[in-house]
Amino acid sequence: MHVKYLKTPDLVIGADTIVTIENDILEKPSDKQDAYRMLSRLSGKEHSVFTGVALVYCDVKMGAENELEFSVITFYEETKVKFADLSEELLWEYIDSGEPLDKAGGYGIQALGGMLVEWVHGDFLNVVGFPLNHFCKKLGELHNPPTERPIQRIKYDSIPYVETFEGLSDTEPSLPDSKNNLPGHLNTRTAAVDMVCIWSHGNKNIPESQQNSEKEAELIKIAALPSVASVNVEFPHRIAELLDGFKASKALFAASKLKVFDILACQGALTASQMADKVVASVSGMERLLDSCVALGLLEKNGVGESLYYNSALANLYLVSDSDYSLHGYIIHSNDVLYPLFTYLESAVREGTNRHHCMFGKNTVDLFKNSYNDTDVKLRFMTAMHSIARFTAKDVTTAFDLSKFKTACDLGGCTGAFAHELVNQYREMRVTVFDLPDVIEKVNHFIPTNQQDSQIFFTAGDFFKDDLPEADLYILARILHDISEEKVHMLLKKIYEICKPGGGLLISEIILDEDRVAPLRVILQSLSMTPGKQRNGVEYKQLVENHGFTQVQIKHTGNFLDAILCIKQ
Repeated sequence: MHVKYLKTPDLVIGADTIVTIENDILEKPSDKQDAYRMLSRLSGKEHSVFTGVALVYCDVKMGAENELEFSVITFYEETKVKFADLSEELLWEYIDSGEPLDKAGGYGIQALGGMLVEWVHGDFLNVVGFPLNHFCKKLGELHNPPTERPIQRIKYDSIPYVETFEGLSDTEPSLPDSKNNLPGHLNTRTAAVDMVCIWSHGNKNIPESQQNSEKEAELIKIAALPSVASVNVEFPHRIAELLDGFKASKALFAASKLKVFDILACQGALTASQMADKVVASVSGMERLLDSCVALGLLEKNGVGESLYYNSALANLYLVSDSDYSLHGYIIHSNDVLYPLFTYLESAVREGTNRHHCMFGKNTVDLFKNSYNDTDVKLRFMTAMHSIARFTAKDVTTAFDLSKFKTACDLGGCTGAFAHELVNQYREMRVTVFDLPDVIEKVNHFIPTNQQDSQIFFTAGDFFKDDLPEADLYILARILHDISEEKVHMLLKKIYEICKPGGGLLISEIILDEDRVAPLRVILQSLSMTPGKQRNGVEYKQLVENHGFTQVQIKHTGNFLDAILCIKQ
C-alpha cells in the first residue's frame, strides 16, 4: 500500500519490561552461564518486575496542512515476585530448556518459568510483559477524564462502632463525642473492646443470648490485659547492636577498601575533603564514613570547623596494610567473598550447602581450586590467608615446646608465614611448605626471594593425591574445618602412616567449648556451610586418637586460632 493511503493511528503503544533485584537490573542473559548467575541470584528471594508504558494519542486536524496533534501519557507498573529456593537440578533443567535466553531476568512466568515462582504480589500480566489492567484504566481516563471532586476523609483512632458496615464511606459522619475524645494512642484493652463490639454486631446468625454470654467472657479476659503504658520493657540493647552490626562491618570494609588507614598512616591527619580528593569520592560521603570510623574507635578527629582525621592506635597496629600485625588482607577477603556469601544465608540454611555458586556463578565442590583459577582471585585469597597466618603464627608455634622436632612440613602452608615463625622460634628447625603448584608459584609476591630463609623450602603438590614430604612434625592450619569427613579421615590416616614414631601433628583451628556455643567467631564461621564442621576439644582429641595419635594437648591461645599437639607412639 502506498504511503499516502496509510491512515494515521489513533493510538500508539510502547512498552518494555525489566527485572530488578537489590537495585540491579537483570537484562536478557547472554548465555547459559549468565542465566545461571541470574536465576541463582533470584533463588529464594523477592524481586520486582517493572513495565514502563507510553501511550501516544494522535489526532489529525483536517485542513490545508493536515496538522497532526498528539498527547503522551506515561506510566509504569511494579509487581513483586518471590522465587522458591531452587535446587541445582531444577535450575539446570530449566536453563537447558533454552527458555531463559530471551527473557528479561532469565525466566518467563507464563511458561516453564512459572514453576520457579512461589508467589506474585500485584498484576500477573505485568510479569508476562504488559500491565493490561493499568492500561485499560489509563485508556478510560484518556477518553473519559474523571471529574475533579474532593473526597472528605475522616481518620478514626480505632475501628468505629457500627451496627453494620453497610453505608460506611469516606464521608461517614463523626463518631459520638465519647469516642472522639479518646486519646490518639489507644491502649490494648480499648482496641480489643472495640473489636469485641464489632464481632458481636457482625454475627447476626448467632442467637443474641449466646452473643451476650460470649461477649461478656471476652470482656473479662480483656480486662485482665495490661495496658501498653503499664508495661516496663527495657530497651533491647543487644538486639539493636545486632541490627546495626553489618553496618559497622561494612564501614570497616569500605574504609579498608578505599585505603583510608594507609593514606592517613602515610600522610598524617587529613580533612574529609582532602581524603575525598585522594580516593576520588564525594566530600559528604567521605565525611560520613570517617565519622563512622571515629564512632567505631578506628579513627580519631580534632579541630573546630573542618576537622582533621587521623588513625587510632588500633588502626595503625592492625588496619594499615604493611603493619606487622595487619589484618588488611583478611578484611578485604571478608568484604569481597564472605560478606556476599552471607547474603544467601537463608537458602544456604535450607539446603545445607554453601552459596559459592550463587556468588561466582560456578558450581564446584572444590572451593580452593576454584579460587586459584583466576589470578586476581588467587592473590586476594592468598593475601587473606597470609594476613591471618602472620597474625596467629607466634601464638600457635609457641603454644607448645616444639624444639625436639628438627624438621616440619606445613601442609597447605600457602605463603609460608607459619614456616617463617617456626624457624624464628626454633633456629635449628627446617620447614617444608607443601601446597598446590598455583600457590607456590605466587609466593614471591609475599616474600621476596632475597628475604626468604634458607631453612624454608617450598614444594608443590596436592596433599590428598601426592606423597607427603618426610618430616618430624606435620602442621595442619585451618584445613580440617573446611573439608568433608571423608577427606579428614583420609588425610589423618595418610599423615599417621608417614609419620615416624615420636613424630608429631600440630593442628591449628578455632576450638569450640564443650557446649558448642562459643567462641562466637567459630559459631558464625560455621554458617559458611563448608563441607567440613567445627569441633570442640573432646571431639578433636577423639578424632586424632582414632587415627592412632596419643599424648593429645590442647591450648586456647586467645588469638584467632587455637592449637592441638599430638604424638605418634
